[in-house]
Amino acid sequence: MKQTIFIVGARGAGKTTIGNVLAEALSYKFVDTDDRIQVSSGMTIAELVKQHGWDYFRQLESQTLHAVSQKEQVISTGGGMVLAAENRQYMRQNGIVIYLQAPASVLTERLSLNPEDSQRPSLTGKSITEEMESVLAQREQLYCECAHFIADATRTIENIVFDIRNYIFSHHKQII
Repeated sequence: MKQTIFIVGARGAGKTTIGNVLAEALSYKFVDTDDRIQVSSGMTIAELVKQHGWDYFRQLESQTLHAVSQKEQVISTGGGMVLAAENRQYMRQNGIVIYLQAPASVLTERLSLNPEDSQRPSLTGKSITEEMESVLAQREQLYCECAHFIADATRTIENIVFDIRNYIFSHHKQII
């Protein structure tokens, strides 16, 4: 039976990029929960949060996770998807969870090269470096807790996808 693959990690870890390449490599479909939320709401995440608040956004995020979860899909989740214990449990029980792990310095560098302020508001109001350090301090354990496999997101796209595919083929042969 083919399963869903969930990709978790902080903003800037490469979830969308890796998710697209991995989906193509596995002949799966790709879904990005943040993109789906923006399309269905007709607003950017920044607009949603400004108008309705973070709690509303987190509820919408959880609903979207359930709505898009199907077999033979790679799902890139928002960085905060792991904050809800129900989401961590749901992903772990309903698919393979891949954590793209990178240090705050790498995430900061990537986000500085491609700022998304209009898409994703600051969580803390701090500088991007301080925010990424704070976010990782809060979420690292949660990402690890729900992950079946932790991929080094500082490697090249090809190497990351290779590592993930090797893990899937060696540990979950029945799904491919």
